[in-house]
This record gives sequence, C-alpha cells and structure tokens, in this order.
Amino acid sequence: MFISENKSEQMKYNLIDAIKKCMKKTPLDKITVKDIVTQCGTTRQTFYRHFQDKYDLINWYFEKTILSAFEQLGNNKSFYECLVKKYDFIQKEKTFFKSSFRLEETNCLKYHAFEFMVKFYTTLIEEKAKITLSKNQILLLEMYCCSFVYMIKRSLFSKETISSEYIAKLLIDAMPEDIKEIISKIN
Repeated sequence: MFISENKSEQMKYNLIDAIKKCMKKTPLDKITVKDIVTQCGTTRQTFYRHFQDKYDLINWYFEKTILSAFEQLGNNKSFYECLVKKYDFIQKEKTFFKSSFRLEETNCLKYHAFEFMVKFYTTLIEEKAKITLSKNQILLLEMYCCSFVYMIKRSLFSKETISSEYIAKLLIDAMPEDIKEIISKIN
C-alpha cells in the first residue's frame, strides 16, 4: 500500500506529539510503543511502518531539528545563526530532549546524535565547499561533534541558564581551525 509522503510525515509528527505527551507523565525508559500508539490513536502496525522503535522515533526528530536549523546555511544564514536556531529549538523542547538524552542505551539519542552530527557536517562541508575531508580533518570533526553533543546535554541538564547565543559562540570558538576555515567559506 502506498502512503503519500505528506501523510507519512504527518503521522511521524503525530507520533512525536504522542511520545511528548507520554514523557510528561512517564520516564522515557518506561514508555512503550503501545503507550505511544494509544496516545496517538493509531496502531502498532502504523508505528512500525515508520520506525523500528521509540529511539528511532526520537532520533528522527533530532535529525529533523538539526536539518531544519541548518537548511539556510550559506544562503541567508551564517553558521552562528544556525547554531543559535538549533539551541533555541532544543531549549523550547527541553522536556523532550532532556528525557531523550538521559538514557544511555544502545540506540539512544546521545550516540545517535554524535554519529548524525559527524555525517551531517562531513556531508555539509563536502557538498557546500566541494572538497573531500582528509582523515585528520574527519578526526578533528569527530572530536568537535563530541563537544557539540556534550554542550547539548550540558545546556539541558545544567542548573545555570546558558543562552543559545553564548553556546553558539563557544562552539564556533572551539571549532578546529581546519574546519573553521572551511565553514567560513560556506558562510
């Protein structure tokens, strides 16, 4: 059976809304797919048509967040502005992301975010700057992405309020020089 992309995408967002509602009452590790589909008013079959498990759902939403924040990079938004937009959104969705980053399981967001960010930046740089990163640059990028994920977690769990603008500035300051030069050309 063919499902239109719009209906499929809408169902994914409906499932995200459902898991967010579940998270308000229940820790993520206790939420089941049955809880999500009951909250959403759909079936397990529909859920599994779109996602492997609840972590896959969460990871998809994280990816959508990042891609949305960076979609205008190089056109009318700078890297800094994209970082601010990303952190603003994460803070707006703090309950969801805090619950998601709390877990340390195999398919959890912490590990997925790192892998996704490395792939995202590698693709972004190679496509927009039209270069192939060296092994050394990829290793530097991996270290940078570790700190990137750390700052997401820190902003979610810290008692002190850290502005999105400040985090974005720190992340740009911490960027390896090789990568910073390439990103500045994309800007």
